[in-house]
Amino acid sequence: MAKIGDIDVGDFPLLLAPMEDVSDPPFRALCKEQGADVVYTEFISSEGLIRDAAKSVMKLDIYEKERPVGIQIFGAVMESMLKSVEIVEASGPDIIDINFGCPVKKVVSKGAGAGILKDIDLMVKLTEAMVKHTKLPVTVKTRLGWDHDSIKIVEVAERLQDVGCAAISIHGRTRAQMYKGDANWYPIAEVKNNPRMHIPVFGNGDVNTPERAVEMRDTYGLDGAMIGRASIGYPWFFKEVKHYMATGEKCNPPTMEERIEAARRHLQMSIDWKGEVLGVFETRRHYTNYFRGIPHFKEYRMKLVTSDHSEDVFAAMDLIEKEFAGYEFI
Repeated sequence: MAKIGDIDVGDFPLLLAPMEDVSDPPFRALCKEQGADVVYTEFISSEGLIRDAAKSVMKLDIYEKERPVGIQIFGAVMESMLKSVEIVEASGPDIIDINFGCPVKKVVSKGAGAGILKDIDLMVKLTEAMVKHTKLPVTVKTRLGWDHDSIKIVEVAERLQDVGCAAISIHGRTRAQMYKGDANWYPIAEVKNNPRMHIPVFGNGDVNTPERAVEMRDTYGLDGAMIGRASIGYPWFFKEVKHYMATGEKCNPPTMEERIEAARRHLQMSIDWKGEVLGVFETRRHYTNYFRGIPHFKEYRMKLVTSDHSEDVFAAMDLIEKEFAGYEFI
């Protein structure tokens, strides 16, 4: 059984990765229903939090049905990170996660996210200070290194553990790779096989089929899988992985009726949380995967992703349900 601090997260837990404009409360709720063991918020700027920026503060919203839930923050300034810990703690999450892995230029240019991989000493100092500043378990999400020539993840993970990090999730790419090429899980396995390591080591990157999740568990010996892009518009991925792990067989994909119901709920929850404009806009990225595989679907997809009013999107869903009733997904 894997444990994050005192939180029992089960045998080989599946974690919903923190993804900007994706891992919001509506989507987290859907993933939780489909078997996600731990969910994380979108990453939140520490500078935004301490300045009370509306977008950052809004991301602190969490709900009982999500637990255990982690709030992820990023930054590179000690004072700001410690103040943000206090703000985050007041929101009542189960876990505080530090983002040391985001490769986006606007984050990295400030020395935050994966940018901190250029200064491992600061990475360790920030983690240690944050651990001491809260009673909640502090976890870290990071990458293998800044580039191929600076991969020291075994040493880095051990140092983070030694200052109190409760678990570590490692994306199997360097910052230089961004999201290109294949994720390399071998260095993550080296972290797990380090005899000094005793905290959970979760793998991330290219867990895009149930078989890959099993490979991460059985071949690489990791403690759990953090799932990102494979879940976008497809919260059933968690259920499918768990079914395959338990039976060795793939379960039937969700029906058209199940997909339509989930898409409708997703949109309505998003509107209820973000308002009409943002709710409609930020749910668009999910529709391609909700209905992936349907032939001659471009006309309907365009209705979903170009309509600015929810009534038009719901009308498009009604049309899809009527036109493709009984369609069998493979």
